[in-house]
Amino acid sequence: MMMAAFAPCFAQTQVADKIVGVVGNKIILQSDVNQQFQGEKQSNPNLPDSAKCTILYTMLAQQILVEQAGRDSVIVSDEEVTSNLDNRIRAWMQDAGGKERLEEASGRTIYQLKDDYREFFKDKLTAERMQGQLMKDVKITPQEVEAFFNKIPKDSLPPFPASVSVGQIVIKPKYDPEIEQLAKEKLEGIRKEIVENGKSFATMAGIYGMDGTKDMGGEMDINRKEFDQQFVAAAYRLQPGEISPVIKTKFGFHIIQMVRRMGEEAKVRHIVIVPEITNVDLQKTLKRLDSIRADLVSGKISFAEGVGKYSTDEQAKMTGGMVYDQMGNANLGIDQLDPDMARSVGDMKVGEYSQPQIYTDNPYTKTRSCRILYLKGRTDPHILNLKDDYSKIQQKALEFKQNEFLAKWISERISSYYIKIDPEYKDCVELKGWMPVAKNTSAQ
Repeated sequence: MMMAAFAPCFAQTQVADKIVGVVGNKIILQSDVNQQFQGEKQSNPNLPDSAKCTILYTMLAQQILVEQAGRDSVIVSDEEVTSNLDNRIRAWMQDAGGKERLEEASGRTIYQLKDDYREFFKDKLTAERMQGQLMKDVKITPQEVEAFFNKIPKDSLPPFPASVSVGQIVIKPKYDPEIEQLAKEKLEGIRKEIVENGKSFATMAGIYGMDGTKDMGGEMDINRKEFDQQFVAAAYRLQPGEISPVIKTKFGFHIIQMVRRMGEEAKVRHIVIVPEITNVDLQKTLKRLDSIRADLVSGKISFAEGVGKYSTDEQAKMTGGMVYDQMGNANLGIDQLDPDMARSVGDMKVGEYSQPQIYTDNPYTKTRSCRILYLKGRTDPHILNLKDDYSKIQQKALEFKQNEFLAKWISERISSYYIKIDPEYKDCVELKGWMPVAKNTSAQ
């Protein structure tokens, strides 16, 4: 039982509410269950009503983890909650099509949504941290992976579509100096309006910002380790309320306002202006890549050497130029690739290099760059097997073992918590082990 992802559903029919579950001093309302159910049903229209049993079980289990975190002094800071909540609201805005559409769909302002969901996300993060503490030592051996696979009925093994292993050499075009200077001067003018004429930083970010934070007034959370070091160095020199001079990073020109510091983390506002890359700049870069491709095809240099010597993408250099998914898998389905990459590799043979191409390298700023693709491997459509899909099977086997461990841990401890469950859920298979503890304690 891993913590379920939260899926908001903003348009709901109001019905009479009641308490359907209690753990300690935390209550779960029927509306909580219904909201989660409707959110999940948006992506799975055939979801049966019985799924509410699983949802309530997950919510009860989450609250047990929260209660246990309190006993074990497992703490989540307010700053972590704020950061997680801000990131999620940004995702909601993107899904809804912008700030105004999200507020219209929810009937709430962004600030009201933050207030509405703050406690939910605090509990969710606390439960996840407690769960991580409990399962940090749960490991999986190759023998257990094989045993897990062998228990899957052979006629139930799922088919897998073709997958590919792809690398890339990326070269970011250099900006035309005159265009770069115009971008810098534009941002200096914006800074002057804020500093000298009293314009709101957040308002100006919403008008002029060129990345995904503009709908949040340029606000974002940063830390010293995971952000561009030039940006971080400038930000951490600021006192709360202070605004930086114009600085340059690989993403463009920025001004930064410090909101508050929290040790190694900080909340800032920023405005980024990205110089336009001209077609002349792009063509020069494509010509350079064409020369590099000739050396690759002739064998003069290897792909790894090409990445190390020419790629301007620091992340690509760390992976040897190969593209990985979030789980660290290099074998990717076509649907996991960006559209331009998917079209290119579809016609390539293993070991081939694509012609140099222009692509959008940042979906937020819509900036363009250039690259050569390398098709390292291709897997034909096949039935799940240990040879081709070991990493996928290993991950599923580990998740299964972790779920079993957590379910056992919870079942052994439910009697030590004050629990109520509404009789409406007494026939839920997932809650059979809970009912002896919660019987005759109807949650009203």
